Amino acid sequence: MPDNNTAEVQNISGGFGLLKTNVFLNSIGQPAENALVEILSPESDTVIEQAVTDSQGQLPPVMLSAPPIENSMSFDRPRPFNQYNMRVTLEGYQQAFIQNVQVFPDTTSIQNVSLVQNFENILIPYPTLWGDFPPKIPESAVKRLPFPSNLVVLPETVVPEFIVVHAGVPSDRTAPNYTVTFKDYIKNVASSEIYASWPRETLKANILAILSFTLSRVYTEWYRSKGYSFTITNSTAYDQAFTYGRNIFQEISDIVDEIFTLYISKADINQPLFTQYSDGIRVVREGWLSQWGSKELGDQGYSAIQILKNYYGYDIVLKEAKKVSGIPLSFPGVLQTGSRGEPVRTIQRQLNTISNNYPLIGKLAVDGIFGPKTAQSVRTFQEVFDLPVTGVVNFPTWYRISDVFNAVNSLKNQ
Repeated sequence: MPDNNTAEVQNISGGFGLLKTNVFLNSIGQPAENALVEILSPESDTVIEQAVTDSQGQLPPVMLSAPPIENSMSFDRPRPFNQYNMRVTLEGYQQAFIQNVQVFPDTTSIQNVSLVQNFENILIPYPTLWGDFPPKIPESAVKRLPFPSNLVVLPETVVPEFIVVHAGVPSDRTAPNYTVTFKDYIKNVASSEIYASWPRETLKANILAILSFTLSRVYTEWYRSKGYSFTITNSTAYDQAFTYGRNIFQEISDIVDEIFTLYISKADINQPLFTQYSDGIRVVREGWLSQWGSKELGDQGYSAIQILKNYYGYDIVLKEAKKVSGIPLSFPGVLQTGSRGEPVRTIQRQLNTISNNYPLIGKLAVDGIFGPKTAQSVRTFQEVFDLPVTGVVNFPTWYRISDVFNAVNSLKNQ
């Protein structure tokens, strides 16, 4: 039953946002073709739009009514997003129902739907800036660490392949655990914690804080060292907001793909800082990032690092995780038309495997030469997987290809 974090209220007109839908069978490795997607009004349950997914499991973006952009630019304005319901039907699978998909003006919302035999309907709560959530319990930014041992403190900061999220307070052993990829977790949290319509440098600063917060939990094995079987919780009193299956936003997704290996630290320590934050209105704490305050600094032209130093101190630095778990090869540098060598062969082999399930990408000769056909396959991949379409394999595209390749391969091995 909806509570004050999920209650349906009347949608407001004044702007427009886009909603993209991607439907998969179990995981991103297998698109769901011919699934009927219906977008519904939450007030009347009437169908606003409906269409059937293509061979890539996608629908063309749908333009939907949203409130005026000004509503998301100040904390004392009316609700800055509209909510829509979504119903997805495919023969042989349980019908999926997602309630309260959020659409902001001048942004692109992405709803990924993974169909499984026993789909649990998804109820998306309000973002933390709008809903009523418990404030964070203060903790030390720099953790006092024991000597590294089995399952207590990693030898170096790594980006894990997966995050296990406990959907409740740590002591609630009845709450479920959800296993999601690291990047999907960060995108989910950022879409739950901040407004995608904010300045890009503000979004980047907040995402860096979310990354560092998460990697601190990973690095210290914070919960596992206390006997729990998860990485982090979705309780805002202890950790960060997370709702399994909720919609994310393109503007947030793009930034996460660009910076997901970075974290906030200090020159004289190895660990990520435990970068706590608050809305800066209802809860204000010295040494914590203020979400609304970071928005004001972004409006004034501050860069992400300047925003972060304003709150966490002028001695902070950005560091890069040395390892991305689950990815066999690290980013070799930009690959584009004219590039040659083994990294190009790697991309060609991975795209060929992905094209088995996403046929629009097409097959390539594995010759190590980045020619026009390879560039076109890269462009198609970028279009299908919500990346800027450039035909160039940059940092985000390299790791996204690796993610999808691993997902397709895992299906083959089942």
